[in-house]
Amino acid sequence: MTPFTPVRAQSVLAQGEQRLIAGIRRWLGSASPKSPFGIGDDCAVIPPTKNHQLVTTDPVIYGRHFDATVPPRAVGAKLLKRNLSDIAAMGGKPVAAVVALALAPETSVAWLRGFYLGLAACARRYGVKIVGGDITQGPAGFVGAFLTLHGESTGRRVITRAGARAGDQIYVTGTLGGSLLRHHYNFVPRLAEGAWLGGRAEVRAMMDVSDGLAKDLGALTTAGLAPDLTAQAIPISAAARRRARQTGQSPLFHALCDGEDYELLIVLRGRADRDSFERGWHKRFPRVRLSHVGRFVRRGQATAGALHLADYHGYEHLR
Repeated sequence: MTPFTPVRAQSVLAQGEQRLIAGIRRWLGSASPKSPFGIGDDCAVIPPTKNHQLVTTDPVIYGRHFDATVPPRAVGAKLLKRNLSDIAAMGGKPVAAVVALALAPETSVAWLRGFYLGLAACARRYGVKIVGGDITQGPAGFVGAFLTLHGESTGRRVITRAGARAGDQIYVTGTLGGSLLRHHYNFVPRLAEGAWLGGRAEVRAMMDVSDGLAKDLGALTTAGLAPDLTAQAIPISAAARRRARQTGQSPLFHALCDGEDYELLIVLRGRADRDSFERGWHKRFPRVRLSHVGRFVRRGQATAGALHLADYHGYEHLR
């Protein structure tokens, strides 16, 4: 469904800001608490906590993160879920979010209603309160929604991307590639998995795979190290294989480069008991695949046949 309408009476321009805000309150329903803990004041009030505070932000923009083939409810859910994936990657839990909109005058009210209904349903599912936001008029043909998500650690520790050492093991959840074939919006953020991993002392570092494994792995690679991966170890999705038939590229290329997988990339301490870790995972998450894809070695010491990730690329903004 396109976000735009040629009928002025059905557009946000005909509604005006105050009526739109009233509509947003209705559409969000129980996903948004009453003021001052929700919409209605200059700022929302978030109750204090003793845990580490986490803040992340991501947008969805028409023509970049979704198009007319994506239902508006799925767009609203994607906006929240891609932020939830960031919280999951640090072993945290989500708390509250604010949403800013930039809307072309011809934006359809019906489309916006579907967007907020999808956002609200997703928020209720994951226990997130939508506590505020803003609306501004954007240029013709533009729809952008920008969500800032507040979360907190589930314990004393926050898992970051830093600290990988030679000998550390590399794991990834799920399968990779082919996200353009619905997965980029039809995915489940790994919140429960991230919280479980955050409580495991043997997990040294972690991030989510949003720009493609070939690129994202670089963010976990400490100076002087290199990832030692083999093609056979990469968990390639069925969608990546279908995408390969469409493009002529290899399934491996799509698994490494497509991005928007929203799986977790995990660094396990080199001396950890891998068997115990994997047994614990499969007992807790029997339906979620966990793949050991390689390890970190000192630069220049990769095994024969290791993937040369410089031959691949992930998604890079502004290029």
